[in-house]
Amino acid sequence: MVLHLPEGVDLGLADSDIWYFPAFLDSAEASNYFKILRHETPWQQDDIKVFGKTYPQPRLTALYANNNKPYRYSNITMHPLRFTAVLEQLKTAIDQIAGVSFSTCLLNLYRDGRDSNGWHADNEKELGTNPVIASLSLGEARSFHLKHRENKELKHKMILEHGSLLLMKGPTQHHWLHQIPKTSRQIGERINLTFRVIQ
Repeated sequence: MVLHLPEGVDLGLADSDIWYFPAFLDSAEASNYFKILRHETPWQQDDIKVFGKTYPQPRLTALYANNNKPYRYSNITMHPLRFTAVLEQLKTAIDQIAGVSFSTCLLNLYRDGRDSNGWHADNEKELGTNPVIASLSLGEARSFHLKHRENKELKHKMILEHGSLLLMKGPTQHHWLHQIPKTSRQIGERINLTFRVIQ
């Protein structure tokens, strides 16, 4: 992997600091990483509780870290594996752009359009104040929605492309929710790597 600083786009949304790097990885590089991670990752499907009912989470996940700190969200506690050489390689490049040394990576596998991630913020207490979240997309492009918590008129929709990086920092998680919605279209698999710092 060649370390470079790609062109980023500031989304310019109020109460946020969000940057999108559409060409963080070129297509061939992104496809190679997708293939490796798809087959080498020990994917799991946890149950989540929604309004008192338990459902299988609508995607597969895996957690890696360079420490042993677990990550808790939606009544799930995940215990990390040690970073692989491939994940370390990606982390090094993303650390450089983010200006942060990430400790943890949560991977999500969206198998088709029925897999999704509902409205949420990455604001768990172990992420600290103003957490930096770096999200790398590999595989099928998916729609990404943002909505402001207080001002219902503030919304944003975009497509997260193969090989792209989305960087959310500053007050973003305090003021905005985001989701990957379901789609009825016939689409392929997507892997999303979300790097974060567990305090």
